[in-house]
Amino acid sequence: MTVREAALEVLRRHGLTTIFANPGSTEVPFLAGLPSDLRFVLGLHEGTVVGMATGWAIARGEPSLALLHTTAGLGNAVGALATARVNRAPLVVLVGQQDRRHLAFEPFLAGKLEGLAGRYPVWSDQPARPADVPGAIARAWHEARDGRGPAIVTVPMDDWAADAAGEPAAPRSVLRAGGVNGSAVDALVAMLESADAPVVVVGAGADDPAAWAGLVRLAERLGCPVWQEAFGARAGFPQDHPRFAGHLPAGRGALRTALAGHDLVLAIGAPVFRQYEYEPGRLVDGGTRVAVVTDDPDEAHRSAADLAVLASPAAVCAALAERVGERDDVLSPAGGAPAASPPADGEPLRATHVLAALADRLPRDVVVVEETPSSRPDLHRLLRAREPLGFLSAAMGGLGFALPAAVGVRLARPDRPVVAVVGDGSSLYAIQALWSAARYRAGVLFVILSNGGYAIMDRLAGGRGPWPSFDDVDVAGLARALACPAVSVDGYDDVVAAFDEVVPGLATREDPLVLDVSVQP
Repeated sequence: MTVREAALEVLRRHGLTTIFANPGSTEVPFLAGLPSDLRFVLGLHEGTVVGMATGWAIARGEPSLALLHTTAGLGNAVGALATARVNRAPLVVLVGQQDRRHLAFEPFLAGKLEGLAGRYPVWSDQPARPADVPGAIARAWHEARDGRGPAIVTVPMDDWAADAAGEPAAPRSVLRAGGVNGSAVDALVAMLESADAPVVVVGAGADDPAAWAGLVRLAERLGCPVWQEAFGARAGFPQDHPRFAGHLPAGRGALRTALAGHDLVLAIGAPVFRQYEYEPGRLVDGGTRVAVVTDDPDEAHRSAADLAVLASPAAVCAALAERVGERDDVLSPAGGAPAASPPADGEPLRATHVLAALADRLPRDVVVVEETPSSRPDLHRLLRAREPLGFLSAAMGGLGFALPAAVGVRLARPDRPVVAVVGDGSSLYAIQALWSAARYRAGVLFVILSNGGYAIMDRLAGGRGPWPSFDDVDVAGLARALACPAVSVDGYDDVVAAFDEVVPGLATREDPLVLDVSVQP
């Protein structure tokens, strides 16, 4: 058996049968004659490749497979790999390399790949022998799943034809214990029962059905508000629930105000606390205790908490809900999202009008993928996640995520309607993803909020930034050039008509559509 044949069996065993790739000559020995039970998905840029793989992995809750072309491919993908790591997306990444037999001479396309992706991979390896490649791929699957990030295997192009004799250095399966340490639960129960006014903060680490169910029971028994972490990449709690209080601010002063009156903060699947611009002062008022529950060691270790519990958020929440006593309301949350409203007579169309009209029509199980920095607060306020996987964005703020991620989500979960809400500036970072959406019939609705510039940057700079506007860029035209259907919209009535036509069929839609909506900043 060849290394390629053995590697294909590893891919099948671990469900890595969809290959997101932008290959070059060093990957041809692996890809030529690809068996029909493996699906090949081409991205026109490596950021798009990794973005689609990231969306797929998050939507499926299991590792996905990306294939990159030596130095240029891995180098172009580093930003997207960093986003995948911070978004906790498990990826197996195969990187092609020149022929092992003359690497010492640094031939054309030879890559110095070690360390190129920095500290963002959870594991990386170039096997010492060709025969070790299948085992390295199997290990990468385990490393990606358990480390929840990209695991990289570099494969010289001649390895695929070599003999695969030998035992793979990886187990066929790894079982993870799902129990919760009793003493940890005891400590959390004691903190909750001694608190007069607890509050819960949730984050991306709680975005799964079991965690949501446990958190709902826990919040209802505690009678306390539940806040979403600032800049959370995923929703950790149903945002239409009466206990939902909103999104925490990212500055220390406003954070202390939001949490004032609470003597215990219980963070579930979230760090303590995500910040943006630096502000002096404490994170919480003196006398307020903080506990964090997460299955991410890095998140636990950097949290300013009195107690950190490293365990499954879902399991801990279920255990706590069984143990804590039921109490009356501690503090009432802010209430539901405001009703949709059109612009007043003579008022220009703004992003908030578009988002309100969209929110009024979206189905409960929609997946909203967000990348609109200047409109994010309005989007959070109006488009509330009502089911797990209801919201997704780039955890570290790098642009170029939403378009390819939405494609990956739709390909992975064709049962869920998918809407990407993206700024025009953001869309240009990964506009090539629209070709993949059209080619592979990913029925995503892309709502592009086109204000003709970097509105968030203009606000931060007080209008004094040296960058020009780009209102001469035609996003709909770019989409059509990439074979993706697109419509330009510039009035509220036209926006509503487009939503009324498209949104009801999102669940079964097979062709993508770009709605390029002209809005005022």
